[in-house]
Amino acid sequence: MSYAGDVSCLECWDALRSASDSQLVDVRTFPEWNFVGLPDLREAGKDLVTVEWQQFPSMQVNADFVKAVNAAMDTVGAGKSSAIYCLCRSGVRSMAAASALTDAGYTNVFNVLGGFEGDRDERGRRATISGWKFDQLPWVQG
Repeated sequence: MSYAGDVSCLECWDALRSASDSQLVDVRTFPEWNFVGLPDLREAGKDLVTVEWQQFPSMQVNADFVKAVNAAMDTVGAGKSSAIYCLCRSGVRSMAAASALTDAGYTNVFNVLGGFEGDRDERGRRATISGWKFDQLPWVQG
């Protein structure tokens, strides 16, 4: 693991509310943001950063991911030493995104385990056993 570590959704939420320069980066795709929903960070006093790690519909890695995150961090007032939390659907793409940001010089990047929707249950459904939605953290429909 080349990033700072893995955290639960609840740990991420607590950190976002307590550290003024911490930031959540949702690395899912545009359709996921629009149709599945988005974390709502208003209670934490933050704006969500959304940058696709893999671009829909090709699902190729976004060659401009780090550049886009750099620009977003400038906008929200976070820097390379700020705590950055990467979130995807289930916690897999966000690992790769966290590694890429660490390789680009960010020193405090975390992967959010469980992601927005979490793992699938025995019926193949998400948001029933883990994830941001399962933990009943604030979210809005896209």
